[in-house]
Amino acid sequence: MSTLGFPELLVILAVCVVVCVICLLPFYKIFSKEGYPGLLCLTMIVPLLNVIMLLFLAFSEWPVLKELQALRRRSNP
Repeated sequence: MSTLGFPELLVILAVCVVVCVICLLPFYKIFSKEGYPGLLCLTMIVPLLNVIMLLFLAFSEWPVLKELQALRRRSNP
């Protein structure tokens, strides 16, 4: 049985990076559309923190919705 060499490890690392980018891209868009910084998608990499962030997204009032409500209140006297 042979050991993994440097080229094989590079391929494995490249595949892992591509998979992480593909998985994090939707979360980047979700955070951005909700009014939070898109880089919060990096919290989805941390095992327990990703569950906490999903709960936060589900039950918090999004900044975009707060702004929309404020604009509606201002335009409707």
